[in-house]
Amino acid sequence: MGERKGVNKYYPPDFDPAKHKSLDKYRGTHPLRERARKLHMGILIIRFEMPYNIWCGGCNSHIGMGVRYNAEKSKVGMYYTTPIYKFRMKCHLCDNHFEIKTDPQNHDYVIISGARRKEQRWDPKENEQIVPEDKASQKKLATDAMYKLEHGVDDKAKVKATAPNLRQIEQIQSQYKDDYMLNKLARQKFRGEKKSIKIAQDADNALLARSSLDIELVEENPEDVRLAGLMKYSITESYEEKQKQKREEIEARPLFQAKSPTTTATSPTDIKQLTNKDTSHALEIKKKLGIGSRTNSSPFSTATVAKRSNINFGIVRKDKTMNDTNEKVHEKSSSNLNPGDDDQCSDTVIQTKNALNCLISSYAESDSSGSDV
Repeated sequence: MGERKGVNKYYPPDFDPAKHKSLDKYRGTHPLRERARKLHMGILIIRFEMPYNIWCGGCNSHIGMGVRYNAEKSKVGMYYTTPIYKFRMKCHLCDNHFEIKTDPQNHDYVIISGARRKEQRWDPKENEQIVPEDKASQKKLATDAMYKLEHGVDDKAKVKATAPNLRQIEQIQSQYKDDYMLNKLARQKFRGEKKSIKIAQDADNALLARSSLDIELVEENPEDVRLAGLMKYSITESYEEKQKQKREEIEARPLFQAKSPTTTATSPTDIKQLTNKDTSHALEIKKKLGIGSRTNSSPFSTATVAKRSNINFGIVRKDKTMNDTNEKVHEKSSSNLNPGDDDQCSDTVIQTKNALNCLISSYAESDSSGSDV
């Protein structure tokens, strides 16, 4: 700012160098402008940088080292010939003001009010740092010869103790003397590692693309590689073999499958047993009705034809004499029956009809089997 303001100054016509001396006196302003508005109170506004981390006393916020503020600088005392300054500034997060002053004796800053320091201090002796001599030690070295001699002996012991460390440092520095070759080796090593990493990454990406996976692969383990080499995975039957087996099953299957019987017996032996049982039952019914079996009489004999002619198959030729005879028999039977025996007669007629129907069906089956033979 000062360099910019000191160039191309405009001097008005009524400016008198002997009278005004400078343009600031001519205008009645201070060279520091607004920074010197409290100069009559002994306060100068400056840019103050925080020397260490602190905690604000108003909002309890953390203020880091290096944060800058517009601080009011004022002189509050002297340490020998060194002035002690106080800095007053306002927190940028609240309305709290805190004050810090210099400490020339300990080469440090001290918080007066409005904040507290974040403790991050340590003993320089424990940290193997160079500890400067204080004023009392320096004064004693200048005036006391015996103290100076003892101090010299202590310094020589320290030199002997640190000599191995110094030699080790010199040896390490000699190794890194040729920095060009070291840099070349380092870059060559990094290039090799970078290429190997890229090759492994490309192989992993190719494997993930083939497998259609979206997972993160880990590095290969030699033990896992060995176990994977010992294991062998194979399928029992291929796709072609399965298709061939299905074709053979289809070819062996019958084209027309027989319908399953309604009865529970499915084997030919069971069916034969059921047929024999029905035949014997039909023969018993025929014996009760007085009809001869097929084995005792021929189907073409006159007796069999005569017996069969008495059976009504649903289509009967009308005969006048037969009708008259039936009517007489019906009248005679109805006159002999009691009125209460009607239900019993009807049951008897129904049972007789059912027996005749079974007999007719058995005869029809025997005739069909005989004709086949």
